[in-house]
This record gives sequence, structure tokens and C-alpha cells, in this order.
Amino acid sequence: MTVTRPLRIAPSILSADFARLGAEVQAIAEAGADYIHVDVMDGHFVPNISFGAPVMNAVRGATDKIFDVHLMIAPTDPYLSDFAKGGADIITVHAEAGPHLHRSLQAIRALGKKAGVALNPATPVSAIEHVIDDCDLVLVMSVNPGFGGQSFIPESLNKIAQARALIGGRDIDLEVDGGVTADNARAIVQAGANVLVAGSAIYAGNDPTTYAERIRTIRHAATGMVV
Repeated sequence: MTVTRPLRIAPSILSADFARLGAEVQAIAEAGADYIHVDVMDGHFVPNISFGAPVMNAVRGATDKIFDVHLMIAPTDPYLSDFAKGGADIITVHAEAGPHLHRSLQAIRALGKKAGVALNPATPVSAIEHVIDDCDLVLVMSVNPGFGGQSFIPESLNKIAQARALIGGRDIDLEVDGGVTADNARAIVQAGANVLVAGSAIYAGNDPTTYAERIRTIRHAATGMVV
């Protein structure tokens, strides 16, 4: 289907050089990123640890781009305020991470932030059917969360289409995270997504001189433009 919402490229700073994280955020913003995707991992809900709100807050001043914060943590509710105060614009929680998803979405919106829900590969789209009107973003995980550099799960295309059908004409972004590259970006967008998270496909090698071309290549591939 044709996506009418604006296409957004959201590089994940999980693949950035953490030794110079502020500079990496600034570089990716200047290279044409639409969102800065912030992957937060707790070593409990997912098998890895990344960073928390203080680190995110430390690099918030590097750009005024949208901070798209993906909380792969459980529980989430006790930390929502910290990430809101730390500069998050969108806060996405996992449907699987707590018993009261509706309450979490309400809490995010009460903090003045956009609320998102992420779905792991085995979680059906129907899990968010009754809270869809409380969402500003739906995130389909196209890999199992916890590590960068994984390969895209092909079945995710069907799930993206199901999520797009559920969203319908609502003012909700549909984001995809995991294994996104220039090779599959077009199929992902055709399935219905409009926000593409890419980590290693953009940050590999951590050479800022390569970022703009990689973002441009993914964007052109997603829209069917010839590079």
C-alpha cells in the first residue's frame, strides 16, 4: 500500500561509538536523520545493557531532532518520568514488559510525550487492539530485541501489514526496528511502515563521513527513487 505519512529515518545510537556519543548524535543529525532512535536495554527484559536516562540527557543538547526512545526494560513505569525529563520526545514501551499497558501509555501522555508500543516477533498485533487509540506510534520488532546487527525476520512484513490495517486512518506512525537495510527498505515501506530504524546499516565503521550517504541510500531505496 502507499504510505501517506512522511517517511522518517531513525538511526539507532546503539551502534554509535560510545566513546564519543555526543559527537555521533550530532553527526547523524547533520547527516539527515529525521529521528534519533535511543535503545535502552536493562539486561533483564533483554539480554544486554546499554545506558539509562542520565546518558541520554547528556547528549540531548547535541541536536534538536526528535529523540525516539525505545525502552527495552521491565518494569517501565518507574522510569518514564526520568526519560521524559531527560529529553525524550517519544517514549515506546513493550507490550510484553508489564501487566498494565494502558496505564503505561496514559502515564507517558500525562508527561507530555508521545506514546509508543513495541511488539516482539512472537507477539501478535491483536495485543494492542484495545489500546490503539492511546498510541502515537506502533513499533514492530523485526528481530528479537537485545542486540544490534541481526538479520530481518521475513515474516515481519506480514505483521507490518497487519499493524497498518489496525492503524487505519489514525494519526499513528508505524515503525520497524531490526535488520533494516537499503535492500529491504522498499518492501518494509510497501507493507505499511513509515519510520525505519537502522543501526549498523548506518553506523557501521563509525565514520561520520559515511553517514549521509547511507541515510540517503536507505531513504531512496524506501521510496523507490534511483540513487
